[in-house]
Amino acid sequence: MSLAITKKLTSAKKEKPDEERLGFGNYFTDHMFIMDYIEGKGWHDARIVPYAPLSLEPSAMVLHYGQEVFEGLKAYRADDGRVLLFRPEKNMERLNVSNDRLCIPPVDVDDAVKAVKELVRTDIDWVPKAPGTSLYIRPFIIAVDPFLGVRPAKHYLFIIILSPVGAYYPEGLNPVKIYVEDKYVRAVRGGVGYTKTGGNYAASIRAQHDAHKKDYTQVLWLDGVHRKYIEEVGTMNVFFKIGGTVVTPAAKGSILAGITRMSCIELLKSWGDAVEERDLSIDEVFDAAQNGLLEEAFGTGTAAVISPIGELNYGGKIISINGGRIGPVSQRLYDTLTGIQWGRIEDTFGWTQTL
Repeated sequence: MSLAITKKLTSAKKEKPDEERLGFGNYFTDHMFIMDYIEGKGWHDARIVPYAPLSLEPSAMVLHYGQEVFEGLKAYRADDGRVLLFRPEKNMERLNVSNDRLCIPPVDVDDAVKAVKELVRTDIDWVPKAPGTSLYIRPFIIAVDPFLGVRPAKHYLFIIILSPVGAYYPEGLNPVKIYVEDKYVRAVRGGVGYTKTGGNYAASIRAQHDAHKKDYTQVLWLDGVHRKYIEEVGTMNVFFKIGGTVVTPAAKGSILAGITRMSCIELLKSWGDAVEERDLSIDEVFDAAQNGLLEEAFGTGTAAVISPIGELNYGGKIISINGGRIGPVSQRLYDTLTGIQWGRIEDTFGWTQTL
C-alpha cells in the first residue's frame, strides 16, 4: 500500500536566506516530515507539518542511550528549473542497514523516498538556484520512549528536515589539509562504524577539534586495532591514486559505505580506470609519496561531493600531494558527478530522479 501523507502547511513562511551566504546546515525550511512507530502497530501517521521544535520527555531514550540513526542526501535545481534527487533509494537502503545494527524497525524504502519527494515538493521554492548550492535532506530516526534502561525502544519518530546549503568546505574544490589521527580511535569492526549514528560522530569531535587548532580541515582515521590502516576522513570516504591505480579502503564493517564512494567506483570502472578496494596502510601512502608514486588523494561524500587532499600530516611528517593542486581524476569525478546531479550532462546510469 502506498504511503498516505497528510499535510498541515505553515501560516507564517520564513524569510529565505541569501543564497550566496548559505554555508552548511545553518538554515531550515518551512516544513518537516514526521512518522511514528509504536511496537505492535508499526509505522503510521505520516505527516508534513510546519518546522518546529520537538516535544520530548527528559527521559526520552535517545537522550540517554543514543539509539538513533540518520542519512544525508540532496536535491539539486537544474538550469532548466527541474529539481533532481541523486540515488535516494540507496540512502534509504543504507538507513535500514543502520536501523538493523541499532535495533530500530526498518522503514519501507519506497515509502521513505516518497516522503522525501513530498517534503521537497512542499518546500520546492527553498531549493536554491545559485551555482554550487543545493537543498540538503536529513532523514533521521530517534527513540522517544520515556524510559531509563538499556533496551530497544518501542516508540520511534522518523523525521525529515531540509536545509539550503552552499559548499561544505570553505576551501571549495581547492585541496584541503588533513591531519592523520594516531591517538584517538573512531571505530572497530564489530562496532557501529559502518552505520550513520550519532555516536560515531560524537567520538570524532575531540580529534577534529584538535586538528582544527593545528589548522587542518579534517582528520584521517586509522583502524582501531593495528592503528596503521587507513579508514576514512571524518565526513568522507577517501581515495588515493598510487602508481596509476585508484585505491580506497575496503568497507569491512568499520567505515561507512558511502553513496558517493559507490558512485565514484562505478564511474572509474566505467572509464576503464584501475580501482582497488583493499587494506591500505598509512605507511604505504607515505612511502608512495616519497617514491613519487602518490599521484592524487581525495575524499568523497554527499556534503562535499569530491574534496581533493593537498596535504597529509602524520606524526609531524608532512607530505604535499600533487603540488597542492587538484588532480585530473578528482576533477573528472567532480565534473561528472555534479554534472549528473545538476542535470548538466546526460545521466547514462539512471541515478537521478526528477520530482
